[in-house]
Amino acid sequence: MGNTIGCICIDQASIGIVEKWGRFQRLAEPGFHLINPLAGEWIAGILSTRLSYLDVRVETKTKDNVFVQLLCSIQYRIVRQNADDAFYELQNPQEQIQAYVFDVVRAHVPRMTLDDLFEQKGDVGKAVLEELEKVMGAYGYNIEQILMVDIIPDPSVRKAMNEINAAQRLQLASVYKGEAEKVLQVKKAEGEAEAKFLGGVGVARQRQAITEGLRENVLDFSHGVPGTSAKDVMDLIMITQYFDTIRDLGNSSKNTTVFIPHGPGHVRDISDQIRNGLMEAASSSLENAN
Repeated sequence: MGNTIGCICIDQASIGIVEKWGRFQRLAEPGFHLINPLAGEWIAGILSTRLSYLDVRVETKTKDNVFVQLLCSIQYRIVRQNADDAFYELQNPQEQIQAYVFDVVRAHVPRMTLDDLFEQKGDVGKAVLEELEKVMGAYGYNIEQILMVDIIPDPSVRKAMNEINAAQRLQLASVYKGEAEKVLQVKKAEGEAEAKFLGGVGVARQRQAITEGLRENVLDFSHGVPGTSAKDVMDLIMITQYFDTIRDLGNSSKNTTVFIPHGPGHVRDISDQIRNGLMEAASSSLENAN
C-alpha cells in the first residue's frame, strides 16, 4: 500500500516496510518516522509482530482404518528482523501453514492405531512443529507452539469405544460381586456348622443332666421308701411326667386339637424307653471314665 504523507508513527507491536521507488529500503521500527514521498519513499505495508493463532482441522485415517478429525492450534509470530521476508515471500501465510499441517499429520497418523494416537498425540504435534519451523523460518515466521487440542473419531466409533469400556467395567463388577457372594456363602456355611455343633453339644448336655437328675431321684426314693424297687420308682415318675405333659398341652393357648396315645400300655412303653436311655447313659459314663 502507498503513503503520501511526510511522517508516520509505527506502534509498539508492529513493524513497517519502507520502499523507495518500488524497492525495499528498510524496516520501520516502532516509533516516529519521516517519509519523503518526493524522494520516492513510502510505507509499503505494516506487519503485526503479535502472537497469532491459527486453528487447523485435519481429517485423516488411522492404521486400524478409523477416520478421525484432529484439531491443531498453531501459535506463530513474525520474526522482527526478517519481516521483509514475511512481507514479500508469502502472500497468504495461513494457507501455507495449513498445507504443511495437513501434509505432516496425514503422513504420521496413518502409521498409528487410534489408541496410539490418543496416547502419542504429543509426538504428532512435535513432528508438525519441527516441519513448520524448518519451512516457515525461511519466510520470516517463527512457530512458537503447536497444540493438539482435540481428537474426534467418527461418532459410531466413539459409541463403540464407550460400549467396550462399559462392558469391561461390568465384567469387573461381576467378578467382584461373585467374590463377595462367595465369601458370604462360606461364612454362612461356617456359621451354620458352628451353630449345629454347639446345638448338638447343648442337647447332649441337656440329656446328660436329665439322666443324672432322674437317677438321683430314683435312688433317693428307693432309700426313703423300703420295699420299693428302682423299677417301681421309675414307673411312678414316668406316670407323673406323663400327666404333667398332658396338663401342659391342655393349658397351652397356642394348641387347638392334639391327638396323643393314652393308656397304661403307652405309659409302660415310655418308661421302658427312658429306662433304656438311663442304662445307655450310665454305660457311656463308665466307658469315658475308663
